[in-house]
Amino acid sequence: MRFEILRDPLWNNIRVDELALQLIDTGTFQRLRYVRQLGLAFLVYPGATHSRFEHALGAHHLARNTLALLAERDEPGATDPEEQAIVRAAALLHDVGHYPFSHALEEIGQLNHEDVAQPLIREGEIAEVLSNGIGKDAPARVYDLIRGTSSSALQGLISGSLDLDKIDYLKRDAFMCGVPYGEIDVDRLTNSLVVLSDRETSRHTIGVLEKGLSALESLLFAKYQMYRNVYWHHAVRSATAMYKRMVDDALRSGTLDAELLASYTDEGLLHRLEHAMPSDLLEALKTRRLYKRSFEQPASRLDADAVEWIATDRERTREAEDRLAAELGLAAGEALLDFPAKTQMLGLDIPVRRRSGAVERLTSKGWPGTIDLPRLSEELYTSARWLRVFTTSRVTIPPSMLSQSTGSIGSF
Repeated sequence: MRFEILRDPLWNNIRVDELALQLIDTGTFQRLRYVRQLGLAFLVYPGATHSRFEHALGAHHLARNTLALLAERDEPGATDPEEQAIVRAAALLHDVGHYPFSHALEEIGQLNHEDVAQPLIREGEIAEVLSNGIGKDAPARVYDLIRGTSSSALQGLISGSLDLDKIDYLKRDAFMCGVPYGEIDVDRLTNSLVVLSDRETSRHTIGVLEKGLSALESLLFAKYQMYRNVYWHHAVRSATAMYKRMVDDALRSGTLDAELLASYTDEGLLHRLEHAMPSDLLEALKTRRLYKRSFEQPASRLDADAVEWIATDRERTREAEDRLAAELGLAAGEALLDFPAKTQMLGLDIPVRRRSGAVERLTSKGWPGTIDLPRLSEELYTSARWLRVFTTSRVTIPPSMLSQSTGSIGSF
Protein backbone atom coordinates (compact mmCIF):
# COMPACT_ATOMS: atom_id res chain seq x y z
CA MET A 1 0.00 0.00 0.00
CA ARG A 2 1.33 3.43 -0.95
CA PHE A 3 1.66 6.05 1.76
CA GLU A 4 2.49 9.74 1.63
CA ILE A 5 3.74 11.94 4.45
CA LEU A 6 2.18 15.40 4.70
CA ARG A 7 3.85 18.04 6.85
CA ASP A 8 1.58 19.75 9.36
CA PRO A 9 2.42 22.61 11.75
CA LEU A 10 0.48 20.99 14.60
CA TRP A 11 1.12 17.23 14.33
CA ASN A 12 4.33 17.41 12.26
CA ASN A 13 4.04 14.31 10.03
CA ILE A 14 0.63 13.07 8.89
CA ARG A 15 0.61 9.68 7.18
CA VAL A 16 -2.05 9.14 4.51
CA ASP A 17 -2.70 5.95 2.57
CA GLU A 18 -3.84 5.45 -1.03
CA LEU A 19 -7.55 5.66 -0.20
CA ALA A 20 -7.10 8.89 1.76
CA LEU A 21 -5.06 10.38 -1.09
CA GLN A 22 -7.83 9.59 -3.57
CA LEU A 23 -10.42 11.23 -1.30
CA ILE A 24 -8.19 14.26 -0.80
CA ASP A 25 -7.80 14.66 -4.57
CA THR A 26 -11.56 14.96 -5.17
CA GLY A 27 -12.90 18.41 -6.04
CA THR A 28 -15.30 18.25 -3.10
CA PHE A 29 -12.48 17.85 -0.61
CA GLN A 30 -10.16 20.34 -2.33
CA ARG A 31 -12.79 23.07 -1.84
CA LEU A 32 -12.00 22.88 1.87
CA ARG A 33 -8.63 24.51 1.19
CA TYR A 34 -10.57 27.73 0.60
CA VAL A 35 -13.00 27.58 3.54
CA ARG A 36 -11.49 29.08 6.67
CA GLN A 37 -11.76 26.98 9.78
CA LEU A 38 -12.67 29.95 11.99
CA GLY A 39 -14.76 32.01 9.62
CA LEU A 40 -14.18 35.71 10.25
CA ALA A 41 -11.96 35.27 13.32
CA PHE A 42 -8.95 36.33 11.23
CA LEU A 43 -10.27 39.89 11.52
CA VAL A 44 -9.39 39.66 15.23
CA TYR A 45 -6.62 37.05 15.26
CA PRO A 46 -4.55 37.59 12.08
CA GLY A 47 -3.14 34.06 12.16
CA ALA A 48 -6.57 32.43 12.05
CA THR A 49 -6.50 31.89 8.29
CA HIS A 50 -6.14 28.10 8.48
CA SER A 51 -8.67 26.04 6.58
CA ARG A 52 -11.08 23.15 6.98
CA PHE A 53 -8.69 21.22 4.71
CA GLU A 54 -5.84 21.04 7.21
CA HIS A 55 -8.22 20.44 10.11
CA ALA A 56 -9.69 17.44 8.27
CA LEU A 57 -6.18 16.04 7.76
CA GLY A 58 -5.54 16.50 11.48
CA ALA A 59 -8.72 14.64 12.43
CA HIS A 60 -7.70 11.81 10.08
CA HIS A 61 -4.27 11.71 11.74
CA LEU A 62 -5.80 11.40 15.22
CA ALA A 63 -8.19 8.71 13.99
CA ARG A 64 -5.33 6.63 12.56
CA ASN A 65 -3.30 6.90 15.77
CA THR A 66 -6.25 6.22 18.09
CA LEU A 67 -7.40 3.21 16.07
CA ALA A 68 -3.89 1.78 16.34
CA LEU A 69 -4.03 2.15 20.14
CA LEU A 70 -7.46 0.49 20.35
CA ALA A 71 -6.43 -2.34 18.03
CA GLU A 72 -3.30 -2.94 20.08
CA ARG A 73 -5.54 -3.60 23.09
CA ASP A 74 -7.85 -5.76 20.96
CA GLU A 75 -10.85 -3.53 21.70
CA PRO A 76 -14.16 -4.69 20.14
CA GLY A 77 -14.56 -3.42 16.57
CA ALA A 78 -11.11 -1.86 16.42
CA THR A 79 -9.25 -4.75 14.82
CA ASP A 80 -11.38 -5.03 11.66
CA PRO A 81 -9.39 -3.44 8.77
CA GLU A 82 -12.60 -2.49 6.92
CA GLU A 83 -14.08 -0.80 9.97
CA GLN A 84 -10.82 1.05 10.52
CA ALA A 85 -10.92 2.31 6.93
CA ILE A 86 -14.51 3.50 7.39
CA VAL A 87 -13.61 5.44 10.56
CA ARG A 88 -10.52 7.01 8.99
CA ALA A 89 -12.58 8.09 5.96
CA ALA A 90 -15.29 9.56 8.19
CA ALA A 91 -12.69 11.55 10.15
CA LEU A 92 -11.28 12.90 6.88
CA LEU A 93 -14.66 13.77 5.34
CA HIS A 94 -16.59 15.02 8.37
CA ASP A 95 -16.50 18.69 7.26
CA VAL A 96 -17.08 18.46 3.49
CA GLY A 97 -20.53 20.03 3.81
CA HIS A 98 -19.37 23.26 5.44
CA TYR A 99 -20.55 26.59 4.10
CA PRO A 100 -18.23 29.54 3.41
CA PHE A 101 -16.98 31.04 6.67
CA SER A 102 -17.86 27.86 8.56
CA HIS A 103 -20.87 27.69 10.92
CA ALA A 104 -22.31 31.19 10.53
CA LEU A 105 -24.93 30.38 7.89
CA GLU A 106 -26.37 27.55 9.96
CA GLU A 107 -27.34 30.30 12.42
CA ILE A 108 -29.69 31.89 9.86
CA GLY A 109 -31.58 28.65 9.29
CA GLN A 110 -29.57 27.00 6.51
CA LEU A 111 -29.21 23.23 6.59
CA ASN A 112 -26.74 21.79 9.05
CA HIS A 113 -23.41 21.07 7.36
CA GLU A 114 -23.85 17.38 8.15
CA ASP A 115 -27.09 17.34 6.15
CA VAL A 116 -25.36 19.16 3.30
CA ALA A 117 -22.67 16.46 3.34
CA GLN A 118 -25.09 13.60 2.62
CA PRO A 119 -25.21 13.85 -1.20
CA LEU A 120 -21.53 14.83 -1.30
CA ILE A 121 -20.56 11.56 0.41
CA ARG A 122 -23.24 9.15 -0.76
CA GLU A 123 -23.20 10.25 -4.40
CA GLY A 124 -20.62 11.37 -6.95
CA GLU A 125 -16.84 11.20 -6.86
CA ILE A 126 -16.42 10.59 -3.13
CA ALA A 127 -18.97 7.76 -3.16
CA GLU A 128 -17.14 6.19 -6.09
CA VAL A 129 -13.78 6.29 -4.29
CA LEU A 130 -15.28 4.83 -1.10
CA SER A 131 -17.18 2.10 -2.96
CA ASN A 132 -14.15 1.04 -4.98
CA GLY A 133 -11.72 1.28 -2.08
CA ILE A 134 -13.76 -0.26 0.74
CA GLY A 135 -17.11 -1.65 -0.41
CA LYS A 136 -20.48 -0.76 -1.88
CA ASP A 137 -21.96 0.13 1.49
CA ALA A 138 -19.01 2.32 2.49
CA PRO A 139 -20.57 5.71 1.55
CA ALA A 140 -23.62 5.03 3.72
CA ARG A 141 -21.50 3.73 6.61
CA VAL A 142 -19.17 6.74 6.48
CA TYR A 143 -22.07 9.17 6.41
CA ASP A 144 -23.82 7.43 9.32
CA LEU A 145 -20.68 7.91 11.43
CA ILE A 146 -20.52 11.60 10.53
CA ARG A 147 -24.23 12.04 11.26
CA GLY A 148 -23.89 10.26 14.59
CA THR A 149 -26.39 7.52 13.72
CA SER A 150 -24.04 4.57 13.19
CA SER A 151 -24.32 1.39 15.24
CA SER A 152 -20.53 1.03 15.10
CA ALA A 153 -18.74 0.63 18.42
CA LEU A 154 -16.35 3.32 17.17
CA GLN A 155 -19.06 5.94 16.57
CA GLY A 156 -17.80 8.06 19.46
CA LEU A 157 -14.50 8.73 17.73
CA ILE A 158 -16.30 10.69 15.00
CA SER A 159 -19.36 12.19 16.69
CA GLY A 160 -19.81 12.39 20.43
CA SER A 161 -18.57 13.98 23.63
CA LEU A 162 -15.01 12.76 23.02
CA ASP A 163 -14.76 12.85 19.24
CA LEU A 164 -11.34 13.42 17.72
CA ASP A 165 -12.58 16.41 15.73
CA LYS A 166 -12.70 18.45 18.96
CA ILE A 167 -9.14 17.58 19.91
CA ASP A 168 -7.74 18.72 16.59
CA TYR A 169 -9.71 21.92 16.20
CA LEU A 170 -9.12 23.10 19.77
CA LYS A 171 -5.36 22.61 19.57
CA ARG A 172 -5.09 23.83 15.97
CA ASP A 173 -7.24 26.91 16.50
CA ALA A 174 -5.31 27.92 19.62
CA PHE A 175 -2.00 27.39 17.85
CA MET A 176 -2.97 29.40 14.78
CA CYS A 177 -4.55 32.22 16.83
CA GLY A 178 -1.46 32.44 19.03
CA VAL A 179 -3.38 31.96 22.29
CA PRO A 180 -2.51 29.59 25.18
CA TYR A 181 -6.04 28.31 25.72
CA GLY A 182 -6.23 25.06 23.72
CA GLU A 183 -3.95 22.91 25.83
CA ILE A 184 -5.18 19.32 25.98
CA ASP A 185 -3.37 16.26 27.32
CA VAL A 186 -3.86 14.45 24.01
CA ASP A 187 -1.66 11.43 24.68
CA ARG A 188 -3.23 10.76 28.05
CA LEU A 189 -6.73 11.18 26.66
CA THR A 190 -6.32 8.97 23.58
CA ASN A 191 -4.52 6.31 25.61
CA SER A 192 -7.45 6.32 28.05
CA LEU A 193 -10.09 5.65 25.38
CA VAL A 194 -11.68 2.21 25.50
CA VAL A 195 -14.63 0.39 23.99
CA LEU A 196 -17.18 -0.34 26.73
CA SER A 197 -20.49 -2.13 26.86
CA ASP A 198 -23.30 0.39 27.32
CA ARG A 199 -25.88 -1.05 29.69
CA GLU A 200 -28.58 1.34 28.44
CA THR A 201 -28.31 0.30 24.79
CA SER A 202 -26.62 -3.11 25.12
CA ARG A 203 -24.11 -1.94 22.52
CA HIS A 204 -20.40 -1.29 22.55
CA THR A 205 -19.41 2.38 22.59
CA ILE A 206 -16.38 4.59 23.11
CA GLY A 207 -15.70 5.39 26.74
CA VAL A 208 -12.81 6.45 28.94
CA LEU A 209 -10.83 4.95 31.79
CA GLU A 210 -11.23 6.68 35.14
CA LYS A 211 -7.53 7.58 35.12
CA GLY A 212 -8.17 9.65 31.99
CA LEU A 213 -10.65 12.02 33.67
CA SER A 214 -7.98 14.65 34.30
CA ALA A 215 -7.27 14.69 30.55
CA LEU A 216 -11.01 14.98 29.93
CA GLU A 217 -11.03 17.99 32.25
CA SER A 218 -8.28 19.56 30.13
CA LEU A 219 -10.52 19.15 27.07
CA LEU A 220 -13.46 20.74 28.88
CA PHE A 221 -11.49 23.77 30.07
CA ALA A 222 -9.78 24.22 26.70
CA LYS A 223 -13.15 24.31 24.97
CA TYR A 224 -14.54 26.84 27.43
CA GLN A 225 -11.50 29.08 27.10
CA MET A 226 -11.59 28.95 23.30
CA TYR A 227 -15.29 29.83 23.15
CA ARG A 228 -14.89 32.62 25.65
CA ASN A 229 -11.75 34.16 24.14
CA VAL A 230 -11.82 33.24 20.44
CA TYR A 231 -15.00 31.75 18.96
CA TRP A 232 -17.34 34.07 20.87
CA HIS A 233 -14.99 37.04 21.19
CA HIS A 234 -17.16 40.16 20.86
CA ALA A 235 -15.46 41.40 17.67
CA VAL A 236 -15.65 37.94 16.06
CA ARG A 237 -19.36 37.84 16.88
CA SER A 238 -19.83 41.36 15.48
CA ALA A 239 -18.27 40.32 12.16
CA THR A 240 -20.31 37.12 12.18
CA ALA A 241 -23.57 39.02 12.81
CA MET A 242 -22.75 41.36 9.93
CA TYR A 243 -21.96 38.46 7.61
CA LYS A 244 -25.18 36.65 8.55
CA ARG A 245 -27.30 39.72 7.85
CA MET A 246 -25.52 40.33 4.53
CA VAL A 247 -26.08 36.78 3.29
CA ASP A 248 -29.64 36.74 4.63
CA ASP A 249 -30.36 39.91 2.64
CA ALA A 250 -28.87 38.32 -0.49
CA LEU A 251 -30.93 35.15 -0.09
CA ARG A 252 -34.15 37.11 0.38
CA SER A 253 -33.46 39.23 -2.71
CA GLY A 254 -32.70 36.17 -4.84
CA THR A 255 -29.09 37.19 -5.40
CA LEU A 256 -27.92 33.95 -3.81
CA ASP A 257 -29.45 30.50 -4.22
CA ALA A 258 -29.58 28.64 -0.90
CA GLU A 259 -29.00 25.31 -2.64
CA LEU A 260 -25.68 26.56 -4.04
CA LEU A 261 -24.30 28.10 -0.83
CA ALA A 262 -22.24 25.06 0.12
CA SER A 263 -20.51 25.06 -3.28
CA TYR A 264 -18.88 28.45 -2.70
CA THR A 265 -15.49 29.12 -1.16
CA ASP A 266 -15.06 32.03 1.25
CA GLU A 267 -13.68 34.38 -1.39
CA GLY A 268 -16.01 33.01 -4.06
CA LEU A 269 -19.06 34.02 -2.06
CA LEU A 270 -17.70 37.50 -1.37
CA HIS A 271 -16.82 37.91 -5.05
CA ARG A 272 -20.36 36.92 -6.04
CA LEU A 273 -21.88 39.46 -3.64
CA GLU A 274 -19.44 42.18 -4.62
CA HIS A 275 -20.57 41.98 -8.24
CA ALA A 276 -24.25 41.08 -7.83
CA MET A 277 -25.25 42.88 -4.63
CA PRO A 278 -22.69 45.39 -3.30
CA SER A 279 -23.67 46.72 0.11
CA ASP A 280 -22.45 48.79 3.03
CA LEU A 281 -22.18 45.58 5.07
CA LEU A 282 -19.88 43.97 2.54
CA GLU A 283 -17.69 47.07 2.31
CA ALA A 284 -17.54 47.31 6.10
CA LEU A 285 -16.41 43.68 6.40
CA LYS A 286 -13.79 44.08 3.67
CA THR A 287 -12.31 47.14 5.38
CA ARG A 288 -12.82 45.81 8.92
CA ARG A 289 -15.21 48.51 10.05
CA LEU A 290 -17.00 46.27 12.50
CA TYR A 291 -20.20 47.19 14.31
CA LYS A 292 -19.77 48.32 17.91
CA ARG A 293 -21.17 46.86 21.10
CA SER A 294 -24.05 49.05 22.24
CA PHE A 295 -25.48 46.57 24.73
CA GLU A 296 -24.25 43.35 26.30
CA GLN A 297 -25.38 41.12 29.11
CA PRO A 298 -24.03 37.71 30.21
CA ALA A 299 -26.42 34.79 29.96
CA SER A 300 -26.03 34.23 33.70
CA ARG A 301 -27.94 37.50 34.30
CA LEU A 302 -30.70 36.78 31.79
CA ASP A 303 -33.83 34.74 31.68
CA ALA A 304 -32.20 32.72 28.91
CA ASP A 305 -35.40 30.87 27.98
CA ALA A 306 -37.13 34.18 27.26
CA VAL A 307 -34.46 35.28 24.75
CA GLU A 308 -33.39 31.92 23.32
CA TRP A 309 -35.36 32.70 20.16
CA ILE A 310 -32.59 35.14 19.16
CA ALA A 311 -30.42 32.10 18.55
CA THR A 312 -33.10 29.95 16.90
CA ASP A 313 -35.81 32.06 15.22
CA ARG A 314 -34.32 34.04 12.34
CA GLU A 315 -37.56 35.72 11.25
CA ARG A 316 -38.37 37.01 14.71
CA THR A 317 -34.77 38.12 15.25
CA ARG A 318 -34.68 40.05 11.99
CA GLU A 319 -37.97 41.81 12.79
CA ALA A 320 -36.69 42.74 16.26
CA GLU A 321 -33.43 44.07 14.79
CA ASP A 322 -35.25 46.33 12.36
CA ARG A 323 -37.69 47.53 15.03
CA LEU A 324 -34.79 48.36 17.34
CA ALA A 325 -32.88 50.12 14.52
CA ALA A 326 -35.89 52.30 13.79
CA GLU A 327 -36.22 53.28 17.46
CA LEU A 328 -32.54 54.23 17.49
CA GLY A 329 -32.86 56.29 14.30
CA LEU A 330 -30.78 53.79 12.29
CA ALA A 331 -31.47 52.13 8.96
CA ALA A 332 -32.58 48.52 8.67
CA GLY A 333 -29.58 46.24 9.18
CA GLU A 334 -27.66 48.78 11.27
CA ALA A 335 -28.62 47.15 14.58
CA LEU A 336 -27.95 43.43 15.00
CA LEU A 337 -28.84 41.03 17.82
CA ASP A 338 -26.47 38.24 18.81
CA PHE A 339 -26.95 35.44 21.32
CA PRO A 340 -24.73 32.55 20.20
CA ALA A 341 -25.68 28.99 20.97
CA LYS A 342 -23.91 25.69 20.57
CA THR A 343 -25.85 22.48 21.17
CA GLN A 344 -23.87 20.33 23.56
CA MET A 345 -20.96 22.74 23.39
CA LEU A 346 -19.66 21.34 26.66
CA GLY A 347 -22.02 18.41 26.96
CA LEU A 348 -20.84 15.20 28.56
CA ASP A 349 -22.43 11.79 28.13
CA ILE A 350 -19.62 9.27 28.47
CA PRO A 351 -19.31 5.80 29.98
CA VAL A 352 -16.38 5.57 32.40
CA ARG A 353 -14.66 2.38 33.53
CA ARG A 354 -13.94 2.85 37.22
CA ARG A 355 -10.79 1.48 38.77
CA SER A 356 -12.97 -1.24 40.30
CA GLY A 357 -13.95 -2.38 36.80
CA ALA A 358 -17.52 -1.08 37.08
CA VAL A 359 -18.84 1.03 34.20
CA GLU A 360 -20.84 4.17 35.03
CA ARG A 361 -22.07 6.99 32.79
CA LEU A 362 -20.74 10.49 33.26
CA THR A 363 -23.93 12.50 32.66
CA SER A 364 -25.90 15.25 34.34
CA LYS A 365 -27.99 12.51 36.01
CA GLY A 366 -25.21 10.14 36.94
CA TRP A 367 -21.86 9.90 38.68
CA PRO A 368 -20.20 13.33 38.64
CA GLY A 369 -16.58 12.15 38.65
CA THR A 370 -13.75 13.60 40.68
CA ILE A 371 -15.35 17.00 40.17
CA ASP A 372 -18.88 17.48 38.99
CA LEU A 373 -17.95 17.75 35.32
CA PRO A 374 -21.52 17.70 33.93
CA ARG A 375 -22.68 20.52 36.21
CA LEU A 376 -19.47 22.45 35.66
CA SER A 377 -19.82 22.13 31.88
CA GLU A 378 -23.25 23.78 32.00
CA GLU A 379 -21.98 26.61 34.19
CA LEU A 380 -19.04 27.25 31.86
CA TYR A 381 -21.36 27.30 28.85
CA THR A 382 -23.57 29.91 30.53
CA SER A 383 -20.50 31.94 31.46
CA ALA A 384 -19.23 32.01 27.86
CA ARG A 385 -22.58 33.18 26.38
CA TRP A 386 -23.45 36.86 26.07
CA LEU A 387 -26.42 38.66 24.58
CA ARG A 388 -25.16 41.61 22.54
CA VAL A 389 -26.51 44.35 20.32
CA PHE A 390 -24.13 45.57 17.63
CA THR A 391 -24.70 48.89 15.87
CA THR A 392 -22.85 50.86 13.19
CA SER A 393 -21.69 53.32 15.82
CA ARG A 394 -21.86 52.95 19.57
CA VAL A 395 -25.13 54.22 21.04
CA THR A 396 -26.79 53.92 24.43
CA ILE A 397 -29.56 51.34 24.55
CA PRO A 398 -31.57 51.26 27.78
CA PRO A 399 -32.60 47.73 28.77
CA SER A 400 -36.23 48.88 28.71
CA MET A 401 -35.95 49.84 25.02
CA LEU A 402 -34.38 46.49 24.18
CA SER A 403 -37.07 44.62 26.06
CA GLN A 404 -39.83 46.45 24.22
CA SER A 405 -38.17 46.07 20.82
CA THR A 406 -37.62 42.36 21.23
CA GLY A 407 -40.92 41.63 22.91
CA SER A 408 -39.13 40.19 25.91
CA ILE A 409 -40.16 42.68 28.56
CA GLY A 410 -38.62 41.90 31.93
CA SER A 411 -35.96 39.58 30.51
CA PHE A 412 -33.02 41.96 30.94
